[in-house]
Amino acid sequence: MSLQGKHILVGVTGGIAAYKMATVIREFKKKGAEVKVVMTPMAKQFITPLTLATLSQNPILVDFFDPENGAWNSHVSLGIWADAYLIAPATANTIGKMANGIADNLLLTSYLSAKCPVFVAPAMDLDMYAHPAVQKNIETLRSRGNHIIDAEEGFLASGLTGKGRMAEPSTIVDSMELYFASVNDLKGEKVLITAGPTYEKIDPVRFIGNYSSGKMGYALAEECASRGADVILVSGPVSLNPVHPNIKKISVESAGEMFDAAVENSSDADVEILCAAVADYTPAQRADRKIKREKTGEMSIDLIPTKDIAAHLGKIKKEGQLMVGFALETDNEEVNAVDKCARKNLDFIVLNSLNNKNTCFQSDTNMITIFDKDGSRYPYEFKPKREVAKDIVDHIVEKLS
Repeated sequence: MSLQGKHILVGVTGGIAAYKMATVIREFKKKGAEVKVVMTPMAKQFITPLTLATLSQNPILVDFFDPENGAWNSHVSLGIWADAYLIAPATANTIGKMANGIADNLLLTSYLSAKCPVFVAPAMDLDMYAHPAVQKNIETLRSRGNHIIDAEEGFLASGLTGKGRMAEPSTIVDSMELYFASVNDLKGEKVLITAGPTYEKIDPVRFIGNYSSGKMGYALAEECASRGADVILVSGPVSLNPVHPNIKKISVESAGEMFDAAVENSSDADVEILCAAVADYTPAQRADRKIKREKTGEMSIDLIPTKDIAAHLGKIKKEGQLMVGFALETDNEEVNAVDKCARKNLDFIVLNSLNNKNTCFQSDTNMITIFDKDGSRYPYEFKPKREVAKDIVDHIVEKLS
């Protein structure tokens, strides 16, 4: 019953798979959803507006206004009304325009105005689907938080067989039901997340730091908040800002500041996710003024250990609190990760490897392995960090239940 009472906006583009949308819309209605349909002008050549209007029990919207009476179809109002926006079939043309912010029809302006989750079901011939430009556009949409319902392999309208066929109506409906079923699975939970790097000052203009962008931690914060949690995000200096209103951001700079903020907010947390790349060492002395270059050209800096946030929170962890750590490794990866999980009293640890290309620092993608405290191992495929965040949060929900 996860679609009962939901407002679903359906965008139909000009592909042969448009005929399948009659079944999709009928299933939405059977499950209790309210449905409105936006069509591109070309979509009308593949399925009639009358068919979809009859099934959705709402007039079909195609143009920005009715030329006969001047009635305006507000793309902004559609975006506010919808709990979810499904664009299916999504042609290469429409996907390209979505990825590049082009808004030359009502379907696209509604997409750019939508505040709700957007689901995209690509459909095209196999060579078009496999083209690097199309794949890049799909990944762009995915990286921006759109939910891609992947195309399937099968017999295509061209007579060829391959990948590009739109997902079956049952798959599309199931995907949206699963999404809404998981929306509130963290409702009532308080989640503490650390993210980003720390900067350890040497003098007023120099610091010791690392390359962390904060993207993984922020993706986790958004995923937890979207599933109903109240999130405290303790963030080192990054260029990102959280979007979801359920996220409270606390900005810090140094490892010491992050330690204080994490400890202060730990007692109320049901879940703690320690994703930040915290400096292990900090200068023993910090100069008040810029250190000038000496004629010898040599300078030594004495370093002292920073406070270990994970170890401290592990010691004071309350019964029922779930604690998740991260391990970034370059060698003996799995042994080191499992050892860290045990030493710091974590419930599970997420292993990142710098040996995997296009993962970790600054990247939009990642490939992780999760280790539970009992040593159970869960490897995951290479994917965008938003999808990685979903995998991690799914594991958290499983542990909480």
